[in-house]
Amino acid sequence: MKLTRRKFIRAGLLATFGAILADMFWIEKFFIETNEFYIGKATKETTHIKVVQISDLHLQSVNYQLKHLANKLNKLQPQLILITGDAIGKSENTPLLNEFLKLIDKQIKKVAILGNWEYWGNIDLDELNKIYAGNNCTLLINETKQYSFKNKSISITGVDDFIGGKADYGTAIKGYKKSDYHIVLNHCPRYSDYISSQTDKDTNIDFILSGHTHGGQINLFGYAPFLPPGSGKYVKGWYNHNVPKMYVSKGIGTSILPARFGARAEIAIFNLL
Repeated sequence: MKLTRRKFIRAGLLATFGAILADMFWIEKFFIETNEFYIGKATKETTHIKVVQISDLHLQSVNYQLKHLANKLNKLQPQLILITGDAIGKSENTPLLNEFLKLIDKQIKKVAILGNWEYWGNIDLDELNKIYAGNNCTLLINETKQYSFKNKSISITGVDDFIGGKADYGTAIKGYKKSDYHIVLNHCPRYSDYISSQTDKDTNIDFILSGHTHGGQINLFGYAPFLPPGSGKYVKGWYNHNVPKMYVSKGIGTSILPARFGARAEIAIFNLL
């Protein structure tokens, strides 16, 4: 059978379209990339404190992807795992969070904050808090806790969600104690503009960790046609021009549309000297 130019072009277009769909609905959703950073004077050669950010799990099931992630975290053995909101979005999925967290070494300290979907999904926050506490995880809602690792102190400030809850950085920072490192967890990056306007030398924020945007979820060559309310001008990655600087995670799960394009699921690792 002779292959005409028209049939060749049509076959090429169909193959390209098929590859794009496979990328959107499978590859970028289920293959989690790892982005690793060295903060300050930390390098690959130094002994450092390892902090991992997980964001926007949007748990629908504990599938192979998440089991593989848990195994990876257990091998990494970070000193701290930070969960920056939207772990679950439906009350009936609350047990899935417990199932997932139990796959992770309980000895690894974890800190979590709330996202908009914990509010929009009418999650029982008391039950959620019990699940976190049972898995060596502290849920911070407008409060600050200090931890010690390798003779270094790290203060974690957890801000309530900006659009679903009652974000109050002023209240959250009241419990701050001078520390070697200070990391602020803030689900919606837009609220970070307010945090930046309120910072001073006494609170010494090293960086803010946000999520919420999913990197646009559908990102067309750097352009995200849709961002959820509360994103502001932020999409993904580092914003170093901010004071303090901020990292916006693309997260792991999806919402509304179960697809990703140009915004692969991720975890971020921050190495502190």
